[in-house]
Amino acid sequence: MNVQVLDGQLPGKSIEIGEGFTLEPMTPTIGAVVRGVDMSKVPLGKTKDALRAALLDWKVLFFRDQDVSTEAHIEFARAFGELEVHPFAPHKEGYPEILAITHDKDRPGKENEWHSDVTWRECPSLGSILRAIEVPPVGGDTLFSDMYAAYEGLSDEVKEKIEGKVAIHDFAYFRGMMKKRGASDAEIEEMNKKYPMVEHPVVRTHPETKRKGLYVNVAFTQYIKGMERAESDALLQHLYAQAAIPEYQCRFRWEKNSVAFWDNRACQHYAASDYWPAVRRMERVTIIGDRPF
Repeated sequence: MNVQVLDGQLPGKSIEIGEGFTLEPMTPTIGAVVRGVDMSKVPLGKTKDALRAALLDWKVLFFRDQDVSTEAHIEFARAFGELEVHPFAPHKEGYPEILAITHDKDRPGKENEWHSDVTWRECPSLGSILRAIEVPPVGGDTLFSDMYAAYEGLSDEVKEKIEGKVAIHDFAYFRGMMKKRGASDAEIEEMNKKYPMVEHPVVRTHPETKRKGLYVNVAFTQYIKGMERAESDALLQHLYAQAAIPEYQCRFRWEKNSVAFWDNRACQHYAASDYWPAVRRMERVTIIGDRPF
């Protein structure tokens, strides 16, 4: 298979931004480490603009040694948009905007599927900001995959087949978790009404960069509208597999107080669940996005 990466920046070479920080690209197409930003301070003016531009260029930004308060985590994220409250995932006590993601001996990791966050919403997230509170001694990395590159790497035949198609997204995973926890039929039906299945384009145009990227994922996409189910399933499996191509990926090794800020509109992620029975404790804030087109 001939895989081409088109962005073409050199990984590992620092890029001076000019607003007091630098970027160190991790790969030619996705992922950059940010140096010189203190997340305890709300980014304003040119600093915020430069960070947003870097996010658009690299799809995911990484920060080290950010020993910040929960309030600072929230306020940093809020600089980039309104924050969502996840209706299914556990929250940090007193902070509904903070997802508390803890895995240990009794709660093994389970985010080891390629996905973009909350695509079952009518307006899925713009981005997520995840901070490591406690990490395993080895393992527990998160991988990120560039969905622009995933789309651009498709054959012309497949691109033509998916042009203009829409797919159905659903919170089926969380519905299953509700049932396991003993939720009543009435409670589940209430959530079905609140979050009905939604249609999103198979190929999304990013609202800021205007670039095209794949926007289907194995966690929440159900089927492609207007296709026989067998054909839809086969095509989706082919599209899902694009995320797993190493040339489109970067991989981040977590340390305590490391932070990842990713653009859910342009990349997918996969949390490697290879650290059981060690503890991995994270906190996430999610920024509301707009309806895909």
